[in-house]
Amino acid sequence: MPGPVPLPLRTLHEGLSDLDRRLFDAVADSPSPLLDLTMRPLSAAADHSKLWMVIAAGLGLGGLSSRRGAVRGLGSIAVTSLVVNQGLKRIYPRIRPVFDTVPRARARHQPTSTSFPSGHAAVAAAFAVGVGLENRTAGYLLTGLAGAVGLSRVATGAHYPGDVLAGFAVGAGIAIAGAKLVPPVDDSRIMIPPPTVERIATDPDGAGLVVVLNSASGDGTGARVAQQIRKELPKAEIIELAKDCDIDAVAAQAAQRADFLGVAGGDGTVATLAAHAVATGKPLAVFPAGTFNHFAKDVGCDTVPAVVESIRQGRVARVDVVWLNDSTLLLNTASIGAYPEFVRTRTRYQRRRIGRVTATIRALRKVLRHTSPVKVCIEGRPATVSFFFLGNSMYGAPSFVPGRRSRLDDGVLDVRYLEDGHRFATVRLLLSWISGRMRNSKVYRELQAPVVTIEADEPFRVAHDGESGSLHKRARFRVAYRELRVFGASLTE
Repeated sequence: MPGPVPLPLRTLHEGLSDLDRRLFDAVADSPSPLLDLTMRPLSAAADHSKLWMVIAAGLGLGGLSSRRGAVRGLGSIAVTSLVVNQGLKRIYPRIRPVFDTVPRARARHQPTSTSFPSGHAAVAAAFAVGVGLENRTAGYLLTGLAGAVGLSRVATGAHYPGDVLAGFAVGAGIAIAGAKLVPPVDDSRIMIPPPTVERIATDPDGAGLVVVLNSASGDGTGARVAQQIRKELPKAEIIELAKDCDIDAVAAQAAQRADFLGVAGGDGTVATLAAHAVATGKPLAVFPAGTFNHFAKDVGCDTVPAVVESIRQGRVARVDVVWLNDSTLLLNTASIGAYPEFVRTRTRYQRRRIGRVTATIRALRKVLRHTSPVKVCIEGRPATVSFFFLGNSMYGAPSFVPGRRSRLDDGVLDVRYLEDGHRFATVRLLLSWISGRMRNSKVYRELQAPVVTIEADEPFRVAHDGESGSLHKRARFRVAYRELRVFGASLTE
């Protein structure tokens, strides 16, 4: 009589197990010098996640997305190791393969734990997918390395191929599930049209150029700049500002008779001349004669020779300016709350040759301890802010310590602020900063928009472009898209 009909699931299981053993034998018996040379050390490197920890340390030295990838990858490893070693291996205690046929050159000591699923493969997939969720390029590279680690587990006789595939599925699944709980940060930036540039006819000796110069700016830098201008552009007219003169009146008169306006001074002086350049439609040449020269540096005119060359070449680009309540022009930044004091404090620490990160942390602690937050409404949303920064165009990566601008013509305001009232706010903020997850922080907020309005019941001070500014109950910031024509190098390239 025929025997009992085997159950379909048992038949499927036996068939897959037989296929698994055949595939293992095919890899184990493979006489490959390449496998003999690489598989054993690669498998050993992945023991106890050493390989992935070293890579994570390297990623931590990279950009924001790399740092976030390292943190997410290590977190995925921790969860995956717990699930595999304390859960799945106990549920299905599969015996390790017999690896007598594995060449001695690549055979390793057989682990004592059960075989299903492969912990090495699960951890490799969890790390690769976790990193890839934050940094796609790094994820692609690590996926290939994870695959090689999985192969090494078969080639060295530690696992069947099915164990490795199951490990890949488990690790990748845990990393993806983690992305549901803690979504990756979107680093997409605004699409910016190409620069608006023109070439105009200019005199190589500076004829038609009227430069308003503050000789006392930049701790005496203005006087040196005046000498260089007279030497390089002998036909340019230079108006040196008197100590108590009306800069706005002087700038208005210069704008009326000039073909091209020039300015040499701090950012506050530059902003005053820029307002008249906008009003008359005349190009502005910005000579670096202030203390920091933020605007001059960002337009590629951080030295007098660079400005002179851009004038002689007639390179003019259009850049954004910001209007505060449609009356005050801003070129760089505005701030309320403790941010101006934070910048000054950090600068003092850095002058003592303290590293930027250490200076930032010390300045943050000092300012938060001694300043009071400001209660305002930002675009109708109530907020109690300890730091508030507003920039003309995007200022580098997300952070409460903004970097440099790469463009000055993207048409947006870059707003960043810290909300007061959160428990352990400083610790949470620093952890978010170190891990590169500032945009997901509950303490840090940011927005980008062409118009931003701030209102409050009590007057608040708005500092801008190095000036202490005045008190307002309503501050409306508006971008004037590519309204200022300026001589520059980097903006036209």
